[in-house]
Amino acid sequence: MTILEAMDDPNLFGTHFRGESWGAWRAFLAALFALPMDEAQEAIYRHHTGRTALPGGASKEAVLVCGRRAGKSRVVAFIATYLATFRSYEEYLAPGEVATIAVIAANQKQARSIFRYISGALNSIGLLKSMVENETAESIVLNNRVVIEIATASFRVTRGYTYAAVLADEIAFWRSEESANPDEEIIKAIRPGLSTVPGAMLLLASSPYAKRGLLYNLWKRHYGQDGARVLVWRGTTQEMNPRIDPDIIAEAYQDDPEAASAEYGAEFRNDIAAFVAREVVDACTPPGRYEVPYITGNAYRAFVDPSGGTSDSMTLAIAHQEGRGTGPRRAVLDAVREVKPPFSPEQTVEEFATLLKSYRISRVTGDRYAGEWPREQFRKHGIQYDLADKPKSDIYRDLLPMLNSGQCELLDVPRLAAQLFGLERRTSRGGRDSIDHSPGGHDDLANAVAGVLVHGRGETTALERMRAMVS
Repeated sequence: MTILEAMDDPNLFGTHFRGESWGAWRAFLAALFALPMDEAQEAIYRHHTGRTALPGGASKEAVLVCGRRAGKSRVVAFIATYLATFRSYEEYLAPGEVATIAVIAANQKQARSIFRYISGALNSIGLLKSMVENETAESIVLNNRVVIEIATASFRVTRGYTYAAVLADEIAFWRSEESANPDEEIIKAIRPGLSTVPGAMLLLASSPYAKRGLLYNLWKRHYGQDGARVLVWRGTTQEMNPRIDPDIIAEAYQDDPEAASAEYGAEFRNDIAAFVAREVVDACTPPGRYEVPYITGNAYRAFVDPSGGTSDSMTLAIAHQEGRGTGPRRAVLDAVREVKPPFSPEQTVEEFATLLKSYRISRVTGDRYAGEWPREQFRKHGIQYDLADKPKSDIYRDLLPMLNSGQCELLDVPRLAAQLFGLERRTSRGGRDSIDHSPGGHDDLANAVAGVLVHGRGETTALERMRAMVS
């Protein structure tokens, strides 16, 4: 039975996909599995793929670039359920091995949403319910040696599986504190697991975001290319889901045209760009340098990004300047600390103060977080807390030329590199730029490091001050 036959069968999925509103999705499924199309479906296929030639075979890899509320999650869940129940993989499995249908999402909430669709379909269809042997909050074991699993995006948890299919949801919004390119690294870790099952499928589905990352690169490389290895399908919310209220979309375009063009128009955003290239960060990072001890004669500065201990990390960075007189100067990052929530703010300040004193630092700079609280806490330990004279976005702006020109040296800390690379430059409707972390991301460590490097520019070392006094 083909996936379209299963979709229309009233004893199977027919009650889940009633009406003509699923017409565009039927055309997509016909293209994905290389099924016959009528003239209307062929026209839909050419419109959404930019191709002229019809598929010559089922796709092993496909990319869905669609607006919000287009029906992506339901279709992804349907494909996962179909592949798990209507295909046999036993001849490709070793004794005791199972074929995994993996649904990977940006976070637990999205993953569970898709999982509920899958569970609901299996348990509401009598012919399929009997196949379920066991169900937990994150997996469903079937009696045909297939396991359906959900997971959040992590390259660590995706290794070691034999995959019959991997369906990646909202891949444009995958974030990681451990990697600058989590989407690319996770998919790279997955590919070997797809290689042992003939016809195994990789499907990436997402609303678009910035013009970077795996989703954008695949779209740019394969969209509109007849015979391309990857089938790329792009559709607006209205095209894929005609039942959505058009007034909601119109209002979104009035409020924020750039955001709406991505969320509903399936267009990659022009107002968001990467803050700094990964190669630039790597060039400023001496490999294997994790911390530099105190050296007599250096004048050290510190910057802290305070936190209340419940949601964000509290971070500290220490640096000094190198270079003499009118020659080139270089800011050197010496130490960083990050305390992740939950934690005691008072205890963290005490630990930070101890480190500051080991570098002979008696004052630290930070933002205006929580009013007088940071000042009072650092004052208890003999450390003066000075308020930063620039907002975070301006600090990042001033850091960029230092990075691009190699006027600073960072530490080999993966979380720092990931946060710097994850920063975004946004252009408002009024033309003003701002720099901040991406939605769902963090920049606590990057903020402290940028602060100490930027605020320390132009300072003279203690030895230089002594030489000036003698002369």
